[in-house]
Amino acid sequence: MSLLNKINSTQKKFLSELSSATDDSSKLNDLYNKYLGRKGLVSDLFSDLSTVESKDKPMVGQKINLLRNSIQKSFDQFNLTKNKTNNSSDIDFTLPGNHFFEGNIHPITKVLNDISDIFKSIGFSVFSGNEIEDEFYNFEALNIPKHHPARDMQDTYYLNNEKLLRTHTSASQIHFMENNTPPVKIISPGRVYRNEDISVRSYCLFHQIEGLYVDTNVSFSDLKGVMEYFSKQYFGQDVKVRFRPSYFPFTEPSAEMDIYWGLESESDYRITKGTGWLEILGCGMVDPEVFKAVKYDSSVTGYAFGIGIERIAMLKYGITDIRLLYEGDIRFLRQF
Repeated sequence: MSLLNKINSTQKKFLSELSSATDDSSKLNDLYNKYLGRKGLVSDLFSDLSTVESKDKPMVGQKINLLRNSIQKSFDQFNLTKNKTNNSSDIDFTLPGNHFFEGNIHPITKVLNDISDIFKSIGFSVFSGNEIEDEFYNFEALNIPKHHPARDMQDTYYLNNEKLLRTHTSASQIHFMENNTPPVKIISPGRVYRNEDISVRSYCLFHQIEGLYVDTNVSFSDLKGVMEYFSKQYFGQDVKVRFRPSYFPFTEPSAEMDIYWGLESESDYRITKGTGWLEILGCGMVDPEVFKAVKYDSSVTGYAFGIGIERIAMLKYGITDIRLLYEGDIRFLRQF
């Protein structure tokens, strides 16, 4: 029997069987599976299409589609679908329904988005860097040459002799400045990795937002004003901040900015080491050696900052252990 004859025979057989099943929903369901199920007769017809000569396949395939649509239309008049196997009378509407939990935005993601929005509102654009870097971008272009003591401060995960997992988002600014001329005003959020001891305050991976502003006549007072603006926008107008002199190879002068956490509980003493203050970012004026690495003119100046997202999240939501952010405990995450 040719495939065309088989199509015609299937259609006649279906009409005959349908007429004797119209008053029985169970028979209709069986008939649906027989003809339109995954292994039904119509599916078999499509499988047999491979035996037809190439020049006839479009015509024969169209006839099978017409047959399938015709059979489907016949079932539609009975309000019967492939997945409908029970009458509504079989459902006990007095039983409690299934509870579906709504999804939550992870606190780290929320903090990243909120901080990015603040800086975008004052003209910063977003640039995404690479998590896998080489030593030039992660160290040497940032004025951290080989054997520099600062490399010991950042215990690095090396993938091989050439590649490593970035230890800070500062590497992003080198990529951007290589391909863009001043003025530059960017933030670069992302994950960074350091081989550190895991504790309530530190983890082997964390998130930063790198910020960079390069132009003419940029001063440290500009940097301090932007950092104070960010703090008040995020934590409220009454937030207490302080700047402490610090050292970073790629900025000079350099500073660290702290937020006042408080000393009202034992956990406050533990997380702030008894000071009440928690460091959230490092910042400073871009070192001229960094500008030399990207071939910028010596007349430009700029500032850079790196914000620790986990520390911000801990301050914002009163989280006392950084490890909670990575354990994936649904009971913890549902609070946000």
